[in-house]
Amino acid sequence: MTAAPDPALPAPRDAVAHAVRADILAGRLAPGDRLRETDLAERFGVSRIPVREALSQLQNEGFVTLVRYRGATVSVPSGTAARELVQVRRGLEVLAAQLAARRRGGEVAAELARVVELGRDLSHSAAARAELPPLVLRFHELVAEASGNSQLRQLLEQLLGRVSWLFGKHLDARSEESWSDHAAIARAILSGSPVQAGFLMDEHIAKDEALLDELDD
Repeated sequence: MTAAPDPALPAPRDAVAHAVRADILAGRLAPGDRLRETDLAERFGVSRIPVREALSQLQNEGFVTLVRYRGATVSVPSGTAARELVQVRRGLEVLAAQLAARRRGGEVAAELARVVELGRDLSHSAAARAELPPLVLRFHELVAEASGNSQLRQLLEQLLGRVSWLFGKHLDARSEESWSDHAAIARAILSGSPVQAGFLMDEHIAKDEALLDELDD
């Protein structure tokens, strides 16, 4: 008799998608890299069916490009895709900041303050710039977590990873200004000012949109 699958374990498709997505976000897989089904099936010890399903899922998320008869490659980030995602992100993050302020940061208030302090310190050091992108992502994840809305948090978790990947290292160009924005947003959240927190987050993300316009010029 075949044992029933353990519901606590992710389905093979989800496990493959998670691992490949993580490799893309971390830069271990570069835009244009081939993703061969046979290689992935061997790597993860599964058949080609869950690999094919995982690649289809990643295509829907924008990380993979599938071409008939040619197979899968890591997608090349585009300015158009980045701009569209930032526009979607803007509304969700404004809401997250407002909800987080109503809860004054909730259970992650202390960590939010700590991340902002660390980010501001590192932004003044050219040698530490490589440490900033993960901190930027962590700041926005904490705002989503502080909102107390699990559905909003899940949506932003998926969105923020893609935005970070599409932007690459371009946000380094305004690192110090970015952390000043983060500090102001955090103060509004921790002081319980929803209107101000939402306004400041909206302004902050509007600068990301403007930066994308500059990069396309």
